[in-house]
Amino acid sequence: MPINKARRLQPGRTTPGRTLTTILGNPVAIPAPDQLTHLQFRRFAGCPVCDLHLHSLARRHDEFAAASIQEVVIFHSSAAELLPFAADLPFAVVADPAKKLYAEFGVESAFRALFDPRSWIAIARGVWSSLVRTLRRKQPLPTMNPKGGRFGLPADFLIAPDGRIIASKYGSHAYDQWSVDEILAQAASGRSVRLA
Repeated sequence: MPINKARRLQPGRTTPGRTLTTILGNPVAIPAPDQLTHLQFRRFAGCPVCDLHLHSLARRHDEFAAASIQEVVIFHSSAAELLPFAADLPFAVVADPAKKLYAEFGVESAFRALFDPRSWIAIARGVWSSLVRTLRRKQPLPTMNPKGGRFGLPADFLIAPDGRIIASKYGSHAYDQWSVDEILAQAASGRSVRLA
């Protein structure tokens, strides 16, 4: 499927306020009224590449709290499918099996998500890490045929309390998203722009 760049939300655009429900049944406001929101779109429940990235964020979650960043992760799986994989993550995880938010934010799928050579090392590391957690009975095996497909591309948005998008990134392959350091740098840069 070709990427429709016209649907992408660029910095300066404003997103409407909303309250979503996490997979644990808790409300989460987007944007957060008193802090920045890092909204990221991932793929399916148990996606090894997504899990690899999210565990890197979880290890440094205290840095997000110290920088006053609310972390919210969207998956195109149901809450029931996500719970065995994401219930212990220290940030909000939201199920969007109908991909309504994906469409609203212009997040798409492409065959190259998994077939871009730049993603292969992360895929191998993710599969290995996922297999180890499965063998240790910390999670089930992910489905081989996820609803919503396997070819989702990641996307990141940093949103100010007024709903304005400060920064955005649309990934070109499955492991093309902001790192923790990039998120923190975007947040620091966004704050300086807002205060100027």
